[in-house]
Amino acid sequence: MTVQHKPFAITLDVGSSHLNKTGSWRSMRPVYVDRLPPCNKACPTGEDIQGWLSLAEEKNYHGAWQLLTRDNPFPAIMGRVCYHPCENSCNRGQLDLPVGINSVERFIGEQGLIHNWQFIPGDDTGKKVMIIGAGPAGLSAAYHLRRFGHQVTIFEASDKPGGMMRYGIPKYRLPREKLNAEIYRIEQMGVEFKLNQRIENIEQTKIDGGFDTVLLGIGAQKSFLIDFEGQSSIPVLDALTVLRDTETEKRNQLIGRVVIYGGGNSAMDAARTAIRMGAQDVTVISREEQGNMSAHPFEVKEAIEEGVQLINLRSIKSINDQLITLERLKTSEEHHSGHSHVVQTGEFETIEADIVVLAIGQIIDEQLFANTPQITIENKSIQINNIMQTGQDGIFAAGDAVPSQRSVTTALGHGKKVARAINAWLNGDVYQPAPQNEVATFDKMEPWYYSDAPRTVQPYLESVRRKNGFAEVIGDLDIDNAKFEARRCMSCGNCFECDNCYGICPDNAIIKLGPGKGFEFKYDYCKGCGMCEAECPCGAIAMVTEDI
Repeated sequence: MTVQHKPFAITLDVGSSHLNKTGSWRSMRPVYVDRLPPCNKACPTGEDIQGWLSLAEEKNYHGAWQLLTRDNPFPAIMGRVCYHPCENSCNRGQLDLPVGINSVERFIGEQGLIHNWQFIPGDDTGKKVMIIGAGPAGLSAAYHLRRFGHQVTIFEASDKPGGMMRYGIPKYRLPREKLNAEIYRIEQMGVEFKLNQRIENIEQTKIDGGFDTVLLGIGAQKSFLIDFEGQSSIPVLDALTVLRDTETEKRNQLIGRVVIYGGGNSAMDAARTAIRMGAQDVTVISREEQGNMSAHPFEVKEAIEEGVQLINLRSIKSINDQLITLERLKTSEEHHSGHSHVVQTGEFETIEADIVVLAIGQIIDEQLFANTPQITIENKSIQINNIMQTGQDGIFAAGDAVPSQRSVTTALGHGKKVARAINAWLNGDVYQPAPQNEVATFDKMEPWYYSDAPRTVQPYLESVRRKNGFAEVIGDLDIDNAKFEARRCMSCGNCFECDNCYGICPDNAIIKLGPGKGFEFKYDYCKGCGMCEAECPCGAIAMVTEDI
C-alpha cells in the first residue's frame, strides 16, 4: 500500500515557520515609506489631496474640508477656476483617466458653504501686518497670518475685494455669490478690509498704522499695450478693462464684429464675454498654433463651442478704418535647440472689425514704488529673494506682481508661503521650507490592482444656453458620484492597508498593527526577497541596502 504524504508545509505546526530566523540571509531589507503623491507635488498650494480625497470617500466631508482648507481657504472658488495641475500629474492618468480632483474639491467647498463651516484664528500675537491688494495672494496670506494669530489689515484700491478673481474672471466661470461667501469667511476671522484706498506711500502708511511688516499683493493690473500702423477709426481696448467694465456693469462696447488679439486665457475670457454681450461675431487672432496657445485647451474648446472663431498663426500688421491687415506666420524649428518658433512670411490678408481687444499680457503698476527705491523692479515684476522678501527689509511680495506663473492657484500658494516667511520674520527667524519626500512615480505602482473605474463627468450647460447669459457653465457632482470619484484615487506612495504585503510574505514576517496603524516588518524572519515591494499596489514599500 502506497503511503500518501502531505506537503511539508502542511505538516508544520502553527507558528513553526518562526523557528528559523532567516533574517541573516538578507542583503536588502524592505521598509515602509511615505512617498509624496505627484498630485501633491504639482499643487501650488501644497494640498494633501490624497488625504482629503480619502476622507471624502468616507463621507467625512467636514474632515475633508478642514484638511483641504489647511492649505487652501477657497475650495469652492478653486474647484471652479483652478487649472488643476494636480490632475495633469495624476498617476491614474497613465492607467485610464486622472482622478477628477478639481470636481471633488468643488463639491467639498460647496459642503463648507452649505453648512457654514468657519475658520478659527490663532491666539493674538500683538503683531500687525499690512497687506496691499485684496486679490488671491493677499487674501490667502491674510488667512494664514490670522491662523498664526497676527492682526491683518488689507488695503484695496477697488470697492470690492477679490482682485482678478472678481475683475478678471467672468461670472460664468466663477459665480459671485461663491466668491463673496468665501471671502466673507476670511473677514469673519478678523481680517480688516480698507476698500477704495489706493496706497501712495508704503512706508508712511506703514508708520501711520503701526504695522510691523508689509506684504505687496498688488497683482498685474495693467494691460500690456502696443500701437499698430495705420489710421484706426475703431476702438482698441484691452481685455482687463473690458472684463472689469463687464463686472461693474458699465456700458457694453462689445458690439458688432469683435476681434480679440492674443492666445491666452484672458483672450478666451474676453471672447466668451463678447459672445454673451451680444456681439455679431467674435474672432480670436493668435500668433501661435492652436496646440501651442497659452490658453488651456478646455477654455479654447468651450470658446469654439460657443461660436468664437479662431485664426492661428497670424499677427496684426495694421488697422485702417475697419480693415485689419493680418500677416501670416509659420513655425520654424531651430536646429540647435530643437524648439520651434514663429516667423513672418511676408504674406498678408484682411478681415473687418468694429472693435479690437488686446489680450497680450499684463504688467504691474510701478507708480506705487516711487518712494521705495530699495524695491527693485525688473522685467515689469517685483524682485524677491527665496523667502519672498523684497530689497527692503520687512516688505514682502507675492502673486502676479513677482516673477512666477500667473494663475489664481499660484497666487494662493504664494500667500501660504509668504505668510510662513512673514511669521518667521516677525519671530526673528528665517523661514525654511520642510524637505519633501521622494515622489511616488507611476513606475513604483502596481496598476493591476486597481479596477476599471470610468471618470465621473460634471454636467455641462448646453452651448446654446451658455451664449445667452452668464450662467455657470459647469455643474456640481452629487454625493454619490463625488464619493465614487474620490475612490478612484490610487493612494500613490502611501499605505492604505490593502493587506497585499501581509498576505504575500512567504516568511510571515509582517505584523498588522491594527486599523489605521499600518504594518511592521519582523526582520528576524525576513529574507529580503522583495515580494512585498513587488506586490505593493501604491508603492509604499522600498527595498534598501542592508546595513552590515
